[in-house]
Amino acid sequence: MSAHEFPNWHLESLTAHSGVGYDPVYGAVSTPVYQTVTYQHPGSELGPYDYSRTENPTRHATQEAINRLEKGAGTLLYSSGMAALTVLVQTLQQGDHVLITEDAYGGTYRIMVDLFSKFGVSSSMVNTRDLNQVEDHLGPRTRLVIVETPSNPLLRISPLAELAELVHAHHAELAVDNTFMTAVRQRPLEMGADYSVYSATKYLAGHNDVLAGAIVCKAPEQYRRLNDLTNATGSVPGPWDAWLLLRGLKPLAIRMDRQENNARALAQFLSTHDRVRSVYYPELAEPSVKAVHMEQASGYGAMLSFLLKDPDTHIALMDRLKVILPAVSLGGVESLITHPYNETHRELPEPMRRKLGIIPGLMRLSVGIEHIDDLLNDLSDGLRD
Repeated sequence: MSAHEFPNWHLESLTAHSGVGYDPVYGAVSTPVYQTVTYQHPGSELGPYDYSRTENPTRHATQEAINRLEKGAGTLLYSSGMAALTVLVQTLQQGDHVLITEDAYGGTYRIMVDLFSKFGVSSSMVNTRDLNQVEDHLGPRTRLVIVETPSNPLLRISPLAELAELVHAHHAELAVDNTFMTAVRQRPLEMGADYSVYSATKYLAGHNDVLAGAIVCKAPEQYRRLNDLTNATGSVPGPWDAWLLLRGLKPLAIRMDRQENNARALAQFLSTHDRVRSVYYPELAEPSVKAVHMEQASGYGAMLSFLLKDPDTHIALMDRLKVILPAVSLGGVESLITHPYNETHRELPEPMRRKLGIIPGLMRLSVGIEHIDDLLNDLSDGLRD
């Protein structure tokens, strides 16, 4: 263990020191971009690096930085969040079954229904907040349960510790999409999950300028299995993308603090607005739901959704906003607003969308680091009569 890996450091210190100490030759404080495909091996003796699909020093430093935050057995980086999910599901066999949070990201639904069903891996969408429903759907071939908590886009909360116990009792593994919360707010492995999965494009990178994904493994054998498959498929980011992600990690803790504070203020504002029917945000959830969330998280995050009383006004709202940008994705320093019904969750059949509450009046807001007064004024102007 190096001087930069003391286990008693706070998360704020760990993020700030992401990648420090990975230049043994020149002692550079910032990890260099090792923009190379291959490495010299005098005497034909292979060293720790031979080909960048297998390993790269910049990618290694970024993986180690994320792994320290989650206290995992090992972390792997991918070219996107969907690439990470694809490799995870590729560990399964024909005939295996996957359970997924019912209002998960639309891309998760698409990849299971449109891709993996062709290879004999079946899937079911289930209310992971209801342990009885989960148990009813856990079959003899269920090998993996994928949970989002808070979920996307309705911020629903699933009990991680109880789910982990139930899933493991049925000899399956639990993967938690921790994109919304990050390790700064929630550590799924400490709650019993086997994998913490990220679209690292979002909060981990934090600047809307790089695509990346990550999987943090709880056990060494899980890491080895995924590492072999990752090397075989080649679904890794290049050195520059890995470096951008590493740079984004350094201010992660302070970004999350600012974004969450802004989100809390906007959620309160929207909850009393006469043109808003409902607000979905963990802090405003029913007391019992909020209690479950706070048992497994240290904050509320910076994602929220709200339901307009008149769904036909969503276009006018998005057109009027100036500070908050109309765009998909989330987690960057800029505030973004999205219409899940037509955008992020359009892959779901319409009856399913409506049943889940993903209806035309629902708006999803990724809150950035702007001054709160500018955000409040912008939303107020956008919601005007």
